Amino acid sequence: MPRLTVTGAMRPYLPQDTVELHGSTVGVLLDEFERRFPPVRKYLRNEEGALRSTFRVFVNGEDIRGLDGLETRLGPEDRVDVVPAIQGG
Repeated sequence: MPRLTVTGAMRPYLPQDTVELHGSTVGVLLDEFERRFPPVRKYLRNEEGALRSTFRVFVNGEDIRGLDGLETRLGPEDRVDVVPAIQGG
């Protein structure tokens, strides 16, 4: 089962840093994440349901923006990391 790891603002809403979730794609996994931990939705997605730009999502270390986005397929051993985006000026 894929593992999801979070840091930052969402961390206090989870029992540990990493949780195992069902999901054949990143989008399905994030839907399950929000279903199991409802308070994280306000941090993860905007009012239209799109991922907020303040977070980046990686599958096995690769940014999903360079893969198939939320349609990126997941296998049982995959690791999905949701991390705050580094912003600077």
